[in-house]
Amino acid sequence: MTEGLESDVESTDDIAERRNELATRVRTHAGEIARELAVLQGGDYGQEEFETDGGSWTLKYEAGDVQYLRFDPKSGSETYVVSSQQPPEPEALETAMADYGSFVAAYNEYVRSFDGLLEDVPDDFPEVESTAELVAERDRIVERIREVGNAMASELYRYEGEYGTYATTVAGTRWELKWDGDAVSYLRVGGSDGTYLLSQYGPPSAPEVRRLADDVGSFVEAFNEHVDDLESDLSRVSFDESI
Repeated sequence: MTEGLESDVESTDDIAERRNELATRVRTHAGEIARELAVLQGGDYGQEEFETDGGSWTLKYEAGDVQYLRFDPKSGSETYVVSSQQPPEPEALETAMADYGSFVAAYNEYVRSFDGLLEDVPDDFPEVESTAELVAERDRIVERIREVGNAMASELYRYEGEYGTYATTVAGTRWELKWDGDAVSYLRVGGSDGTYLLSQYGPPSAPEVRRLADDVGSFVEAFNEHVDDLESDLSRVSFDESI
């Protein structure tokens, strides 16, 4: 009854070591293919499938390195030759490696299929027109509007306090100027989703400046009428020195 217990147990260390060495070499080699695919496709991640006489190989890559290499034979179960999990079973790895050379050949054929693809693509392009003159004129107009806005801000600061907003309607559109001290903070046309003719950020586009610049004069006229009304109100205030 104890005869079997006295028999030596065969070690699988050599098989496991050989399997691990082979899996490491495949990972390194497949990683080269993954990097080449990433360069070819122009992205950090993706996957490609390659057909061989023995089955189908799918290589998925991310950040220029192989994520997994899966072999799906025409007969039998699929095998993850390379993965983030443990290496495949030795027998499954042996089956896959018998077709691995065909996988590499399929990859090489895939790359060669792009030979000459870009030969007839023109690399002589039309001259790009400069926007420098248009931008300079846009900036000149915006700077002039800013000068006017600062002048208005200075008056509002003197009349109404450190900061605030002045709003009116010009040609059916809301114009709002915000001041902070004696300087304009912004000039917005069209409500909260409107165009900022003046702001702490960049200037508006040239078409927007062209569309709105003609109404700046009307906005200033409305402001002047506002100031006149303020002066008129103040002129009606009396003070009896005898009080």
